Amino acid sequence: MPKQLALLLCLCVVASSASAQSGAAASIRKADKEWLGAVAAKDLERTVSFWTDDAVIQPPGQPAVVGKDAIRQYVAGAFGLPGFALSWVSEEPVISKSGDMAYTLATNKFTYRDSQDKVVTALGRGVVVWRRGADGRWRCAVDTWNGRPETGPAASDVQK
Repeated sequence: MPKQLALLLCLCVVASSASAQSGAAASIRKADKEWLGAVAAKDLERTVSFWTDDAVIQPPGQPAVVGKDAIRQYVAGAFGLPGFALSWVSEEPVISKSGDMAYTLATNKFTYRDSQDKVVTALGRGVVVWRRGADGRWRCAVDTWNGRPETGPAASDVQK
């Protein structure tokens, strides 16, 4: 094979890989935005559809929530809290070389009313591990978060 042809084939593979990575990132950003909309609407079934069947949620200071049935109960409980609201801002997805796994870092804000009707606000930061299913859809396989420190750089400001 002539060197020019081999170089051209290599460039095509790299371009194809970059295009696949870009497409995966766009799909995850879209899913993340739709997921946030489902949460804002308190649409239980739509919200739960963004987790894989075997997903794990690791809430701070609580036992792991494993599987869709347990996640559905967990989310229903959260949606039932007076004044419940949850929002987040995700950073650019990081896609695995294989193209079937990814993760996003995010900051979040959770509010609800306590038993004295006082608004409680918790600021957090989290990691979502995304997995692409056989149907091509990206879903959350692992969801974990903790409290955000009062000071310090955002995840995007930390050298990788």
